[in-house]
This record gives sequence, C-alpha cells and structure tokens, in this order.
Amino acid sequence: MMFRNAILLLAMLTAAASVGPAVAETVLRIRPYGDLQALDPVVNSDNSIRNHGYMVYDTLFALDEHYVVRPQMVDTWETSADGLTWTFRLRPSLAFHDGAAVTGADVVASIRRWAMRDGLGQQLIARTASLDAVDAGTFRLTLKRPWGLVLDALATPSSQTLFIMPARIAGTPANTAITDPTGSGPFIFRREEWVSGSKIVYVRNPAYVPREEPASGLAGGKRAQFDRVEWHIIPDAQTAANALKTGEIDIFEEVPPDLLPSLRHSPGVSVAAQDPVGQQMLFRMNTLQKPFNNEKLRQAVGYAVDQAAFISAYTDDPALGRVCQSFYPCGSPYATDSGWPAAPDRARARALVSESGYDGTPVVLLDPPDKTNTHLFTLVAAQMLQDIGLKTDLQVVDWATVTSRRASKEPVEKGGWSVFIPGPGGLDLMDPLRSLPLRANCERAWFGWPCDAEIERLRAQFADALTDTDRKQIARALQSRATQVAPYWPLGTLLISRAFRSDLTGFTNASVPVYWNVARR
Repeated sequence: MMFRNAILLLAMLTAAASVGPAVAETVLRIRPYGDLQALDPVVNSDNSIRNHGYMVYDTLFALDEHYVVRPQMVDTWETSADGLTWTFRLRPSLAFHDGAAVTGADVVASIRRWAMRDGLGQQLIARTASLDAVDAGTFRLTLKRPWGLVLDALATPSSQTLFIMPARIAGTPANTAITDPTGSGPFIFRREEWVSGSKIVYVRNPAYVPREEPASGLAGGKRAQFDRVEWHIIPDAQTAANALKTGEIDIFEEVPPDLLPSLRHSPGVSVAAQDPVGQQMLFRMNTLQKPFNNEKLRQAVGYAVDQAAFISAYTDDPALGRVCQSFYPCGSPYATDSGWPAAPDRARARALVSESGYDGTPVVLLDPPDKTNTHLFTLVAAQMLQDIGLKTDLQVVDWATVTSRRASKEPVEKGGWSVFIPGPGGLDLMDPLRSLPLRANCERAWFGWPCDAEIERLRAQFADALTDTDRKQIARALQSRATQVAPYWPLGTLLISRAFRSDLTGFTNASVPVYWNVARR
C-alpha cells in the first residue's frame, strides 16, 4: 500500500509539473555556532550535534517555552494506581525517513541506548524493572518503585537528548558512534551534500505529520516552512556578519558582542536573544592526568577565578554577561552560592599551588579561535594560571578539533589535554541530575572524568527526594561538595544573541536553536 501511494504521489507531482512552471525551491541559510563533525547525539554531547538531532529526529516528550513537559511523539499515556507501571501509546502515522513505521520496539531500543550515557537516563534505568514493546504502537515501563521524574527524563531537552531512532540503529553499542542519520523528524539530512567545514544540508520531510497545537519552546507542531535548510560554516565572524547584511545568509547564530551594534543598525537585519536562559562558561579540567589529577590544584583554580574579568574580556554590556557563582544557573530553582569562595583570592590560590606539590607540568589549554567566547575566555584563563604559578601551553585548534580531542584520556605528551572551556546552555545545568559536568561517576562521567562517590550519592539522593525543599537542600550540599572536589569551575553566564533577516518570522522561544516554523514573510 505504501509503495502504491508513493507511485500515485509521484504521478501527481509529474502531472502538476507538466501543466505549469516549476515552483522555486525555498532555502533557509544559517551560519551555525559551530561545525558538524559527527552524527551521533548519544556518543557526543556537543551542541552542534544536538542541534542536528532536533532537525532530523523527534522526541517522545518535549519542554514548552515555560519548561513544562508536553507530549510529542506520544499520543496518550496512563499510570497504574501504585505508580509503578507506565503505558505509552504513540501518535498514529509516525514514520522514519526510510518509510518504516515508528514502533514501540524502536522506542525501547532508543531509550536503552540513550540511558547508557545520560544522567537522568541512568537514574531511570536503575529504577526500571522492565521496559518492553507491547505492540507496534505501544511501549510499557515498569518501575521497581515509584519515581516522580519519569516524564522529566523522557523529555530531556539537551546534552544527551532522547531522540528516537530505528531499532536497527539504536541497537548500536552506546560507546560506538552511529553513522546512519535516519530519523522521523521534520527534516531529512542530505548526507551526499555534507561537506565538513563548509556546508550541511537538510530538506523538508514530506511525510512528517506535525502535532496540531502551536509550537512552543521545543514542543508543539513542528512545521517545516522551507524546502531546504543549509548550514554554512563561516569561521570568520565579520565575514558572516557581512553575508547577513547582503542577504547571502539568513541567520547568524551566537553573534560576538562587538558586531551587535553594526548589525542592529543594518537595514533588513534584526537582533534578538537566542537563548533565554543563557550559557554558563566552564573551566573544565582533566582529572585523570597531571597536573589536575591533584585536588588541591583544582581547588586553587577556584580561588583564582574572577568571573567579572572573564566576562569583561567578552563584553562590557551588562545585558550580555553576568557573574553567577553557582553550579546551577542563577535564577533557576536550585541556584546557590553554597561553598563558593567569598571572593577571588590569588594569594590563597598560590598557597594551594605550593601545598599541592606542583611539579611544573604544563597546563595544555585547547584554544579554538573560531569560537569567540571560548577563545577569549581561554586567553584569560591562561593568564590566570600563570599568575598563580602554573606553566601553560596554549594550543590553537578549531572547535571541531576540541570536540574530538577532549575525548582523549592520554597524557598531554600523547595528544591529551588539561583544560577546555565549553559553554553549555543553562538548560543543561538546571539540576544535579541534568548536569553532565556535575556527574562524578569516573569513567562514565563527562570529559574530564571526575570520580567522587559522595557527589554520586547526593545525585542519587536528589533523584529520590520527595519534596522540592528536600531537593534544594541536597542541591546545596552537592554544590558544597563540588567546590571541594572541583570537577570544573563556572566562569560566568553569557546571554547569546542571534541576528537574522528581518523578513523571517516564527522563531520559537526555546533554549535550543530550532528552525521548524520559521518562515519568510
């Protein structure tokens, strides 16, 4: 039946083309914040791969613009009276890009693979007695004991987002990268047009059936309004700004602050916030290798960090950067300064360096000049480390190289690293379970691989807490512990801006740049 329908559709399109002029293809051209180097959103947590994931995959649930969990691929669900059994029914007519129907078996395989890498996913599986496909359109989760974060886990919006893949792909081990990007989302990846370092292309998925409700945040009806969406990799920001002004591109993600005044006054260009939560810049240390396998040395960095100095290197506009002495985003429910040094204290930092027995091992900092915020923060970090008595080795590489090299656990003399500075969105860091950098489960932790049983105990306790008051107390205790273990140090919050052609409309208020519903007036 599906084959016969496809033949009929092709005949109709051919007939339409024969009686009138061809309709011009509509194209949306974007300068993304970074290049796409891989295709697996489970193995790699880089935001460019996550953003790619939202183009080609769909999710079971999603957060709306108010961060409320809404169904997406799920149509209905019910929970047993004892809170243990959850039965989910998928929306009808869900199909992958290869024409195969999305089934409960695909969902189960996708959940199991994702849960090997995601913090909330790990907590979910640890509490799961069984997870099975009931029939083609239904899957069932049975818990060992009631847990109030089931939907929050299934709606994980960032880092390791729960994207649904065909079971034949989701069956790949979670430590082996997939290369087949088949999803069921509103766009299809054109692998044959992918030129690394130059261009990534997506085309409208004609078989995608949006939800009926309006788009809101990452939830609601995903309507692809362009035939093609092209990501153009333009490393130089000024070149990208010029291309936006002339209409060669339509959207410029993560505009550096020094270019904003010019773009705001350019005819046909608009500027708006890209991420309402902001991104938290992090000083991430490799705790496996010298010199930051030494806890006292990691603590020394905490006393040396002056967030205001880092932010001023990027912007002097208070609307674009703010000090935030918390491992959770300031303004979020769990934000706290518990355990944080009262003020930067370089003398105390130098004393801790001395107490640590530092042997002069150079600190290798990965410095990507094609990522403006990270580049500027890395330069400040290098000077900060030198000021407290550490030797530094600033290695200039592009961001794509950072995302691959940070996975190396080798010593620096064998291509390893000591420090890199990512800028995850605040959405990724909202609580102890969602935050990848706060995980301290050793070899299974995020790049840097911190290992601390107490942090993991507190994370598990947070997951089991029954009240918000209890969760807040645990979050404070966990931050206090984190300031001692020091898996990383927050360097401040940046508010990121997007510039775009003024004739575009339909942007959703989401903390992830998504381009369904965007249309040209």
